[in-house]
Amino acid sequence: MTLAPRLVGLVSGLLFGAGLVLSGMTRPDKVIGFLDLTGDWDPSLAFVMVGAIGVFAFAAWAARRQTRPVWAPSFQWPTRKDIDARLLLGSALFGLGWGLAGYCPGPAPTAPGPEYRTGRPDAVRPGLSSCVGS
Repeated sequence: MTLAPRLVGLVSGLLFGAGLVLSGMTRPDKVIGFLDLTGDWDPSLAFVMVGAIGVFAFAAWAARRQTRPVWAPSFQWPTRKDIDARLLLGSALFGLGWGLAGYCPGPAPTAPGPEYRTGRPDAVRPGLSSCVGS
């Protein structure tokens, strides 16, 4: 792989991480507030999700109009459309882990840093577990 695709991946990852931090997705109290529909519900993460869906929809539309990707011989579009037991189980585990730990699995590895400094050493477990499970 040449340097250009790696740089694009790095910049994309940094932008994604910055978006998670700015949206509060790395803050357990923000995430739990969103998931707590019967208590003091915080709908702000719903706006983040809707915004992300809009950005992805535009990017997918633009990508489908291209004949081939810039740094690959062809696109790798998903072909399966069925919903099977593995998909349902994985989705349930994802949601259960997120709800119980209060950490979105994506930014969980970032949690030990800021959370540990503010007196939350329990943030180390979800972050490390997410790294080990990847």
